[in-house]
Amino acid sequence: MPKMKTKSGAAKRFRVRGSGSVKRSHAYLRHILTKKTTKRKRNLRGMETIDATNMGHIRAMMPYA
Repeated sequence: MPKMKTKSGAAKRFRVRGSGSVKRSHAYLRHILTKKTTKRKRNLRGMETIDATNMGHIRAMMPYA
């Protein structure tokens, strides 16, 4: 059986930690930033863990991660 391909869009958006959990960055921080408060933009920085309900979909898109 041939090797499965990783979805390149998912590979750009998600990173798998050593523990097996998957991290992602926040949305709403690319443009139209002038109307957003400093507090809101500050809280959107950094990474967050993928919810357990989405883990199966992410694993299917990244089979070797």
